[in-house]
Amino acid sequence: MPLSDHEQRLLEQIEQALYDEDPKFARLYRATDVRSHYRGRVVRALLGILAGIAMLLAGVVTTLIALGVAGFLVMLASVTYGIASWQRMTGHRTVAAKDQLKLRRRGKPDRGPAEHRSITKRLEDRWQRRQDGEQP
Repeated sequence: MPLSDHEQRLLEQIEQALYDEDPKFARLYRATDVRSHYRGRVVRALLGILAGIAMLLAGVVTTLIALGVAGFLVMLASVTYGIASWQRMTGHRTVAAKDQLKLRRRGKPDRGPAEHRSITKRLEDRWQRRQDGEQP
């Protein structure tokens, strides 16, 4: 459902106010895709894993236990950071069982993790429900 002329003008005014208020921030998020941000985080996590392996091996070779433990912790933190970034980049975040139960109780359709809708589609659906008189 396309925006009306009035809504389009309001959106353009909001965008212009954002550019006027903080042009650096506006350029940053207009020029880049969110997935590229998370892709960079995954690359940094891989570099952290490699650094952790190097620290772990250096700790084993030099028999410095603290260096080996630090290397292991760096690897663990990097793997956690990388997995979280990968899930956000690909959209493979799972909904907890409690959240699914809440959705069922409120009468909303149960959507599995395989169904991914864009934010625009979700906003359009919400707008349509409001126009039809349903409560969000």
